[in-house]
Amino acid sequence: MTDLTPQSLIEELDAILDQERSALVRGELEQIQALLTRKEAVIAQLNMIENLERSTLSKVQTKVSRNQELLNSAMEGIRSVASRMSELRRVKKGLDVYDSAGRKSRYGTAMGQRLEKRS
Repeated sequence: MTDLTPQSLIEELDAILDQERSALVRGELEQIQALLTRKEAVIAQLNMIENLERSTLSKVQTKVSRNQELLNSAMEGIRSVASRMSELRRVKKGLDVYDSAGRKSRYGTAMGQRLEKRS
C-alpha cells in the first residue's frame, strides 16, 4: 500500500472484500482475522479523508453488506454445530425419563467413545 490516494484505498478495500468473501464461501475461517485486520486499517485511512464522496464507496458498501451476511451465516452454522455436539455429549451420558408418578430416572448408555457414521 504505497499509493494512498482515495481511489487506491477503495480498490484495496474492494480486493480485500473479494478475498474475504472467497474465504467465507470456502469455509476458510482462519483467514478471516488477517483480512479483518487489513480491512480495518484501510477503512481507518478512508475515514481520515475529509472530501471523500459517498458515491465512490457504494460498490464496496454493497460488498461489505454481502460479506456481513455470509459471516452471520457462518457464525450461525458454527453455533448449530456446537449445539449439536453439546446434545451428543448429553445423550452419551444417558437418557432421562419420567415415570407415571413424575419421578425422573436416568438410564446410562453403554456406548463407547465413538460416533456412528451414516452415509
